[in-house]
Amino acid sequence: MELGKNHIGFTYTATGGKTFTTFNPKLNQANDITFTEATSEEIDTAVALATEAFNLYKNTSCKERALFINAIADEILALDDTLVQMYCQETGLPEGRAKGERGRTIFQLQSFANLLSEGSWVDATIDVANLDRTPFPKLDLRRMDIPLGPVVVFGASNFPLAYSTAGGDTASALAAGCPVIVKSHPMHAGTGTLVAEAICKAAKKTGMPDGVFSNLNSSGIEVGQQLVSHPKVKAVGFTGSIRGGRALLDLAAKRPEPIPVFAEMGSINPVVMLHKELEKNTSYWAEAYAQSISLGAGQFCTQPGLILSLKGEVFTNFTNLLVSEIKKIDSSCMLHPAIFEEFQSNKKISQSQSGLEVLTDENSVESPNFAPPSIVRIDGDLFLKNPILHQEVFGPYTLLVECESLAQMRTIITNLDGQLTASLIATEDEAKASFEIIEALQNRVGRLVFNGVPTGVEVCNSMVHGGPYPASTDSRFSAVGVHAIKRWVRPFSFQNFPDSLLPEALKEQNPLDIKQTRI
Repeated sequence: MELGKNHIGFTYTATGGKTFTTFNPKLNQANDITFTEATSEEIDTAVALATEAFNLYKNTSCKERALFINAIADEILALDDTLVQMYCQETGLPEGRAKGERGRTIFQLQSFANLLSEGSWVDATIDVANLDRTPFPKLDLRRMDIPLGPVVVFGASNFPLAYSTAGGDTASALAAGCPVIVKSHPMHAGTGTLVAEAICKAAKKTGMPDGVFSNLNSSGIEVGQQLVSHPKVKAVGFTGSIRGGRALLDLAAKRPEPIPVFAEMGSINPVVMLHKELEKNTSYWAEAYAQSISLGAGQFCTQPGLILSLKGEVFTNFTNLLVSEIKKIDSSCMLHPAIFEEFQSNKKISQSQSGLEVLTDENSVESPNFAPPSIVRIDGDLFLKNPILHQEVFGPYTLLVECESLAQMRTIITNLDGQLTASLIATEDEAKASFEIIEALQNRVGRLVFNGVPTGVEVCNSMVHGGPYPASTDSRFSAVGVHAIKRWVRPFSFQNFPDSLLPEALKEQNPLDIKQTRI
């Protein structure tokens, strides 16, 4: 393994002159390994290889791809402590978080392998011919999903494993039959290189074509821009900021052949707390939300950044207990000085807005890059009038809004941007009596949590991790769960084809023994 170089298919290259290092935010110092950024020529080579690989890879069977994806999981596990140590050095996150995220990554890979082994995900639909139908004969039509082509995946800053090199975007695209080129995140390029090596080893062991996977280093935006603009790239996966995701969406739309960008972006994940449940379990919800707000230094896309409730003694008591619980929690190290500095800047902008009250001690920073959780409060009317306060402050920062009435609360929800999640803290009777609040939330989010916290995204068939823009660029799809595969395929129909020429999923005798919808 040659750390610091680009993986272009099965070849290591480092022909460029631009280099960079990663950073240990906990020790506040640069790491030792030097990474070489991919050149334009290397990018072209990676895309050309992926295009050639697609002609072979798209025709591999689901079972062959399942073996490949399971082999990726095995190779990642084989990295053992080497991967965990690299992860911790590049993120400042603890070993337990590294192992937990590795486990999630393995589970995601295995979930897609299981999906492939079963096979029905192609949505085979058969309209049998009826030549006797009048006034016009009915022709034989058979439909299934087929892969789009080479996919570019951008690694996420806050999940170096589960949303990066072998994360959900890569796993789902490979499962669909699409080669993947990863634009590695510069904050954890070493972690990305180790995982890229695991993927390439798995590809070789299972006989996958050279170019089915590449991993390109980059410290800036140029490599990503060239990849998205490349005419042979057919789709993009991204997890990150609204600014970054929107830039990629615009770039892809300007191409002669526009392509889909599936970006999961910013979210403040509103929480609505109704008084009966809040009064009954004040201490429980204060502790639960203090933990959710501060988890991972607030660097989760589902961090609860906005809490709405009716003005009054119940919400005041909750607020006091929440602040008390927050004070018990030590500051956490953020992922990188750049993320910490942006958090501080955005927090300062938010806290400078008229009428906003800071409720927590802002002077308890323990060391560089450590961020104390911050709780602030404002009146509902002032919040409604100030769109700056509707924007995400990425980190452990939560704004409490005191609403004058349920009508005002509903107006606030209606005027929010699209979000990934919302949470409703209420008794069942309260929820039934305030169903207009549920409907307002449903119109703004992809997932609604009842009496829980938004942090924690289960990987399963029923999960939706997406939402109206700008939570994601296409609310019809999820970035988490096996349905994420639908982003990388398109429907295709065969009309009046001989059975011998049809894909196995559409053959009359159903040799794959999968679910076929016959009409």
